[in-house]
Amino acid sequence: MRSYTIGQAARLLSVSPDTVRRWADAGRIPTTRDESGRRLIDGKDLAAFSVTLAAEESDEPYTSARNAFPGIITAVKLGDVAAQVEIQAGPHRLVSLLTREAVEELGLTVGMEAVARVKATNVHIDRA
Repeated sequence: MRSYTIGQAARLLSVSPDTVRRWADAGRIPTTRDESGRRLIDGKDLAAFSVTLAAEESDEPYTSARNAFPGIITAVKLGDVAAQVEIQAGPHRLVSLLTREAVEELGLTVGMEAVARVKATNVHIDRA
């Protein structure tokens, strides 16, 4: 089974390495040390912890769209009927095509927080 360094685990969990270290120090996630003294997290332990963490931190509304990408709106392009909204969610750039009316009702503007939800081939935008 693959093991992950603190830094690799932090990237996968979208937190800082210091946060992962604190969780490990608190006993929330088990670690071992390799020959050079680096802390390692077993892949199965990391997978189980990521599921637990997602359940703990979920304050999202009930929805059938499970793939949520919180981020910041970087562009809003309005047409007569349609609109395009771009969100930067960590390293991910997501683009949603929706109605101009929806953008105006949500009050979506560049610089505001938003959540892109991906279900199949559709991207849904929720105001954060």
